[in-house]
Amino acid sequence: MSRLRILFPAILLSVLACQSQVPPEAPTETPTAALAATIPPTATPTLEPTPPPTPAPPARRALILSIDGFRPDAIPLAPMPNLTALMQASAYSLTAQTVYPSATLPAHTSMLSGQCPDKHGVDWNDYIPENGYAPVTDLFDLAHAAGLQTVMYVGKEKLRQITEPESTDIFEYINDRDLVITETLIQNFPADFGLMFVHFPTADWMGHEYGWLSGEQLSVLFRADEAIASLLAELDSRGMRDETLLIITADHGGHGAAHGSSLPEDMTIPWIASGAGIQPAVLEAPITTVDTAATAAFALGLPIPAEWDGVPVYEAFGLPVENVSVGCSK
Repeated sequence: MSRLRILFPAILLSVLACQSQVPPEAPTETPTAALAATIPPTATPTLEPTPPPTPAPPARRALILSIDGFRPDAIPLAPMPNLTALMQASAYSLTAQTVYPSATLPAHTSMLSGQCPDKHGVDWNDYIPENGYAPVTDLFDLAHAAGLQTVMYVGKEKLRQITEPESTDIFEYINDRDLVITETLIQNFPADFGLMFVHFPTADWMGHEYGWLSGEQLSVLFRADEAIASLLAELDSRGMRDETLLIITADHGGHGAAHGSSLPEDMTIPWIASGAGIQPAVLEAPITTVDTAATAAFALGLPIPAEWDGVPVYEAFGLPVENVSVGCSK
């Protein structure tokens, strides 16, 4: 028995030594495993951080809603509780700027083409069919070329001239109130849309008739807020809200019973982004309306033409601000 006690430790050590010489089964190599194999077991790894990859497009679709003549200081006055609640989960600025002239058709063309008026050339503000369409590559051209379904629901016929009919799969002009436009859209909702533009005209009508921030204008902005709630509810019911980039903005503000000037009341607009890829925050970088098209193109993974003046609002996605648009010269 004493001889076995002496021999047993030696036998055990011999067996363990033999096992240590048997190569283990080769694991499936992973980048982490390969990296670990190059680091001495006693060393503390010091790894240089690698630059983050270019983010994948965060949105499957984009919806841009423009409330014509909407000054940001009207939000608490109307009031607009649904929009206010949405802003809490949004990236937004209440000091964004439109283009000069601060008029409906030139400003909306800049909004959706990413270009200043001196480039897109739309310097008229009425429906003039003989003038044709903005002769530039706009957001709808890009989206349609990429195979996305493109939709426009507008309350002013002159907005037809922003982009060619060939670039819009669905175009509806409804000369009515914001709630009627929204109800019609919901009844015929294009479930496969990739890019949608919705235009609410009523606040502008009331501004011209009764004055900006008048009781009459504020009352229709309250109704526009109800229309926003209906539109959000429709996106929710279809399970589309989280995969949709939603931008709510305006073409211009107004003062007295007019707009079109370079006054701050005319030039300052809200810019509110929510949904896919957006990081809620009050935006600090300057924003102009030409950034709207670039931001939607970025979210959808569409190429941004070099001639565009607008740039994506990277800050809204929680990304470093690479550059900002310088706006449009007056």
